[in-house]
Amino acid sequence: MEIREPAPKYYPKMSPSEFLEWERKQEFKHEYVNGEVLAMSGASFNHNRITTNIIIKAGAFLEDKSCDIFGSDLRISVKWKDSYFYPDVTILCDEPEFDDEKIKDTLKNPTIIFEILSASTEEYDIGRKQIFYMQINTLKQYIIIDSRAINLKVITRKEQGKWMLEEFNSIEDILFIEPINFQLTIPELYKGVKF
Repeated sequence: MEIREPAPKYYPKMSPSEFLEWERKQEFKHEYVNGEVLAMSGASFNHNRITTNIIIKAGAFLEDKSCDIFGSDLRISVKWKDSYFYPDVTILCDEPEFDDEKIKDTLKNPTIIFEILSASTEEYDIGRKQIFYMQINTLKQYIIIDSRAINLKVITRKEQGKWMLEEFNSIEDILFIEPINFQLTIPELYKGVKF
């Protein structure tokens, strides 16, 4: 999803639980970042194309396996700062854990998160959001994909919880999604994308 401007000033200050109650009644999605409400807007053609390519390719690979793949309507909880996000694609490889077991709309334990960058989201997705995601104990990989040029940042949790950053920007590169042992070529990832 594209963003993302701070919510209009008339939004009242909300606690995390107030935000969730309010958000569930909204027509459009909002993220909640350390007490600040951020409105989300629609995404570009390239953004949607990349998202679709990931879901089709990784989804086919995961069929009949123990992991599931989800699009951008699944809200993720980051307890470190009581924040809530809507990643572009999420892969879950464990039993789902939810903030509220009755409602089951806010996942606490993602395994892999993908964010697709655009001009309006780059600073947010690589900066603030990356720091928040890296506090999720179950997260094993955060994959950031540029929608304007071939460029990927792959952040993988290694032994002792250390993170390793790799960057790819060649049509010859291969994206290795380590937690599910799956490879995606750059042409597959960017299929149908117009630069």
